Order: sequence, then structure tokens, then C-alpha cells
Amino acid sequence: MSVREVIVEADGGSRGNPGPAGYGAVVFDADRVGVLAERKEALGVATNNVAEYRALIAGLEAAAELGARVVSVRMDSKLVVEQMSGRWKIKHAALVPLADRARRLAAGFERVGYRWIPRAENSHADRLANEAMDDGELVDEVRAAESSPAAADSAGDSRSAAARLAGPGPGWTGATGRPTRLLLLRHGQTELSVQRRYSGRGNPPLTPVGREQAARAAKMLAAKGDISAIVTSPLGRARETAEAAAAALGIEVRVVEGLTETDFGDWEGLTFQEAAERDPDLHARWLGDPSLRAPGGESFDEVRERVEQVRADLVARYPGGNVVVVSHVTPIKTLLQLALGVGPSLLYRLHLDLASLSVAEFYPDGGSSVRLVNGTSYL
Repeated sequence: MSVREVIVEADGGSRGNPGPAGYGAVVFDADRVGVLAERKEALGVATNNVAEYRALIAGLEAAAELGARVVSVRMDSKLVVEQMSGRWKIKHAALVPLADRARRLAAGFERVGYRWIPRAENSHADRLANEAMDDGELVDEVRAAESSPAAADSAGDSRSAAARLAGPGPGWTGATGRPTRLLLLRHGQTELSVQRRYSGRGNPPLTPVGREQAARAAKMLAAKGDISAIVTSPLGRARETAEAAAAALGIEVRVVEGLTETDFGDWEGLTFQEAAERDPDLHARWLGDPSLRAPGGESFDEVRERVEQVRADLVARYPGGNVVVVSHVTPIKTLLQLALGVGPSLLYRLHLDLASLSVAEFYPDGGSSVRLVNGTSYL
């Protein structure tokens, strides 16, 4: 389905500000008669303004998926409308990356206009936002009941040690509930990794050493047990690593497109030095600016957008579960960045070995923690 002109109405809310938050977005046809798409999501603990921006982003993404070229955005958030129109400055640091993400999406259309409307005229999106917040609170109630002493007694001692460890977070974090634990496994060795070349969307196979690394990682994961799912990047080196784990665990692998490595474009297959010599100015700036793309490739900010969606999907699909995520350097670093709540400097400073394991946890109340980074003791 493709339409040229659409209306996007979006709304976000937070019960507590900050508190349990959610957003809703709806895409209408140009006459505002037919509903073309709806989006809603619970966000955990967030502010009203963050929820409003997330609603805008979801609405623009839905419009792009429909093939729209002209978008009229209508929101009852004066702040978002004025900031996106360029009349107000963004003073809160937490809103800067969200506004940047919305602007990048908007740049993909021929024209985007923003108009403030009274809340009464934004009832459809408001309803979706409230449904999302209600859903989030219901999930929290269910998880709280599951973690109560009575529920624990009824469950007996059948839970594994790994499941019991996935309970309340470290006391100093304040996170509550059972987290979705992501076991982040980097793929094994390839010829390009031996030669230290940019290896993005190319598809080099694992070397014999890489296959041995995958087998050892699989043995380690099988010993841990209590794995709910295995998901992998679509690229061959990751799938081969994931399939070794799947064979050891007896679990089917699910391919997730958003876990693919960064597209390095024209730098694919080049060494660091070769890329720096080819595009000296761009390469130097790219090393510190996640919004810049390699020539013909994608930016780290664009990788983050798709990885954020993967994280949200995994947490929703496997609440309280342990999920093996087989991927590449940038997506794994990005998930660690999201769990730590830190800036993009982590992408440039953190080292991850081949076939290494890192562990990030995402809690139902919006909290997160990192349990392990670059574990290699099993190799």
C-alpha cells in the first residue's frame, strides 16, 4: 500500500512524570476519514516529553512504511510542535537524540508540517497512549504477582539457578521484577576479522578457528541452560555461530534483520588505514560522530534505531526470559549502550573479542543493568 499524503496524530503520556509512560500514534488518509496505521507502546518509566517524542517518531515511521511523501503532523504537545518547527530550542539533553531521530525521519519526506491541536481533537492517539500505559501497568502487576512469596512457593524448586538469578536487580539500582536477560554473543572468526578489515554486510564464512569458537560458546551456553530463545543476525557468520548454539541447546534459531552489522558501504573490506587514506576528512569525523555515514553505507545512529526496535521486541516477546542474541560488534555495543544509558563514546572505546559473551538485562519497570562485558573464559 502506498499513499502520497497522510495525517499523523500522536500523543504520549506519563503517569507521574516521570512514571509509567506510553505513546500512541495513528496515521489517517489525507481526508482524515480512513485509518491507515496505528502504533502504541509502553515505555516503562519516562517523562511526558519523552513519550510525546516517541509518539512522533512512531507516527513518522508508520507514514514512511506506507510510502507517504507529504505528512501533516498534529499533536497536542506545544513543546514538540514548536521544537520540531524550529521556533523553540531544545534545552533538555534527553530530548536531543529523540528530536534528531525525528528530524532524520522527516527528512525522508518531501514535506512535513507540524500543527498544535487541542487535546480533545487528539482523542484517537490519546486513547492508544492510555491503552499502552494500561498494558504496561498490567504487565507489571502480573510480574509482581509472579515474584511474590506465594507464587514462588507454588512454583516449588523446579526453577533452575539461572531463572532464580533473573529476579530483582542489584539493590542499588532500584530495578524491580524479573528482567529479560540478553546473552550477547559475537560471531566467531572470519578471514576479514583476522586481517582487521571493515566487515559489515559482506558475508565471509567462519574460519576453522571461528567454527571452534562457536562450538565452545555453544557448549558454555548449553551448560548454563534455561534459554528461552536464540535470535541471530541474518549474515552467515552470525547464523553459523547461532546454529552451533541451537544444536547444543535443541532450540530453533530465529533470524532478526535488525541485528545485522553496520553497512560500511565503500569501506567494506578495507583496513582502518586504507579507509582513512581513501576518505581522510570523512573518516576522521566519522570516528567521533555517530550521525555520519560511511560512503554508501549507514550511520551508527541508524544502527541504533533498528537495534532499539529489536530490544523492545525481545523484551515484549520473552518477558523474564534468557535470550541468546548472536550478532556483531556494533549491534552488541549498542545494546550495552542502551542498558548502561550512556552516550555514543562507548561505541568507539569498548573492545569486544570474537565469540565473546556480554550480558545485558532490561527490567519491566524500565530499569536496566549490565552483568558481563567481553567474557571469553570458555574459549
